[in-house]
Amino acid sequence: MRTDFWEGARGGAPVLVSTLPFAALFGALAVAHGLTVGEATLMSAIIFAGASQLVGLELFGHDIPAWVVILSIFAVNFRHILYSAAITPFMAHFTLPQKLASFFLLTDPQFAETVTRGESRQRVSFSWYMGFGLTIYAGWVALSFVGAYFGRAMGDPKAWGFDVLLPIYFLGIVLGFRKRDNFLGIALVSAVASVLAFHYVGSPWHVSLGALAGVLLAAALPPKPALSTAPKIAEAGE
Repeated sequence: MRTDFWEGARGGAPVLVSTLPFAALFGALAVAHGLTVGEATLMSAIIFAGASQLVGLELFGHDIPAWVVILSIFAVNFRHILYSAAITPFMAHFTLPQKLASFFLLTDPQFAETVTRGESRQRVSFSWYMGFGLTIYAGWVALSFVGAYFGRAMGDPKAWGFDVLLPIYFLGIVLGFRKRDNFLGIALVSAVASVLAFHYVGSPWHVSLGALAGVLLAAALPPKPALSTAPKIAEAGE
């Protein structure tokens, strides 16, 4: 179990490095929007969802009903419902408390790595999952604090180019699935639907609408059937 935990922690370390600037960016933006250092850090610790946290920051400062804020954050995080459904078969042996803890730590890289590990016939143990997830979580909360504490000294984080790091990182995750059947068509339809939704519906709904378009196309275009191994089995029997 301990070996699995440290294997997960080692796997999460590169992801942590790529998310640290974004965590610091959130902390700096949170302070710029009027939150205290403690409030910014607590938001990262409780919500632990970078895009949703930024959406919340943009909405908290306006005279908007609470249900609109909640619904907007839900729209951004809707993809996690799809994520949880996809990785559940690899976590069937988890207890209910373990599943609840696991889904709290469910992020985009956690999903991608869990699917990759499960589909390669490697066991997705709870210890491995927590080692991977807690490594990212601890770093995210810590750098949110650092960004909030030193945010005023940093000035406008966008002037440093930090705002491009997250899109680049997400693009890397998406390209990790490029060898799957129908990848190009699904990615293209999702991208076009997201851009159109951004212009005609608005943020943050474009995230969920783009994902939904891709899901619908994936359902209409099932994967190619696997090649039958029956002849080989028969030959082996002979």
